[in-house]
Amino acid sequence: MSGEGAPILGVPKMRNAKIAIVSSQWHIEICNALVEGAKRACEEAEVAEIRIEWVPGSFEIPLASTYLLESGYDAVVAVGLVLKGETPHFDFVCDGVTNGLMQVMLSSKKPVGFGVLMCNTLEQAIARAGLPGSTEDKGYEAANAALQMLELGGRVQ
Repeated sequence: MSGEGAPILGVPKMRNAKIAIVSSQWHIEICNALVEGAKRACEEAEVAEIRIEWVPGSFEIPLASTYLLESGYDAVVAVGLVLKGETPHFDFVCDGVTNGLMQVMLSSKKPVGFGVLMCNTLEQAIARAGLPGSTEDKGYEAANAALQMLELGGRVQ
């Protein structure tokens, strides 16, 4: 099970921060849980503004993240689920989302929390989504990672 050895980091206070959470709409129960986890971390950080945006699928998350960062958000938390099917489509979407979000983060010089699940089975996604009975909450973890990096960058307090 992943999650073993996960860092134990407190959520930094970011009272002046503007954070956008971007989620795909496929597997909406999983995505709702990921969004709620990300939102909870932002609320614990006392973030000034939290915006939630839904996009059709995970492939659209990098462009939506670019739009939001360019419009003045300090960081983005990207969440969603890509579930393995019977074709190589899974590999291409996973690569596109991962590389796309890395490009967004490096070109904008703003944090992007990565909470897009890429799972072989729905059971794996449920275990990571922060639902009742889940062993992990990747939405919360992704938001906390973005907040930690925002603190490290020293741009927002």
